[in-house]
Amino acid sequence: LWEGHVNALRLVRLYGTKAQIRHAEQVIEQGDLLGVWGADGDRAATFEADILQGEKIFASGLGTVTHALISLDSGPKVQLALVEATDPKRGDASQWDMLGMRATASGRFDFSGLPAQEKHLIGAPGDYLNEPHFVGGVWRIAALQAGAAAGLIDTAATALRAMDRLEADAQLARLMQVLMRIWAGMALVERAALASVDDVRPETIVSTSIAARIYTEEVAVDAIRSVEQSLGLRHFAATSETGRMARDLSVYLRQAARDAFLQRAARHALSSHETVWGVFG
Repeated sequence: LWEGHVNALRLVRLYGTKAQIRHAEQVIEQGDLLGVWGADGDRAATFEADILQGEKIFASGLGTVTHALISLDSGPKVQLALVEATDPKRGDASQWDMLGMRATASGRFDFSGLPAQEKHLIGAPGDYLNEPHFVGGVWRIAALQAGAAAGLIDTAATALRAMDRLEADAQLARLMQVLMRIWAGMALVERAALASVDDVRPETIVSTSIAARIYTEEVAVDAIRSVEQSLGLRHFAATSETGRMARDLSVYLRQAARDAFLQRAARHALSSHETVWGVFG
């Protein structure tokens, strides 16, 4: 939820007018939470004649997010709009039957018939897809993946210490091998984040962010497997904290378009002697 809040504010500051930016900052000062809801349901979200229609699914933070930055229409001219999302009758979390991320209160939000005005539209049609701010921003997802993986290892190590089982050579080697890769992932995430605000070519930023996202995903999968092996059946108990964390992380790791992103990064990074060095050249 926090990543969505920060991302929404960043997009408003990037594409919004001064009045829109001030409005977003004011609602935050009042303690409100922003979100980014981009996934359409059976009825895509649209805006016509000052009325919204359609719905969003996988909308995280129902009942907590007060203002959602939503995508309207689709394709190259997708439009952003910042709208209030506080009506409890419009939100439905009952369809969120995932085994993980239960605490996010995700679900469907119906915007049909909700009044809106031109002042709610953020930026011009197509701005949302501009690089390096679209795919080039997936390093934020990578940051969450790396942090969650480190947190899982930390919680597992704490449990093993309490059981006096951490000092076994096999345990130390298993968890440390994963932790080293998590640290490497964190360094790559940090470099991708720095590149996004440096004078770096947009597609290089994009490929670095993609690399960070996919690398931390793979490391996180290995972290889950290592914790399962280290804790054994205790990890799968209904009350297990590592079990809950692993379920949450497993769901979060299933981000969209993984293979397409990997191919995009490869086509750029492997296209020349220069690009193969990425942001490190």
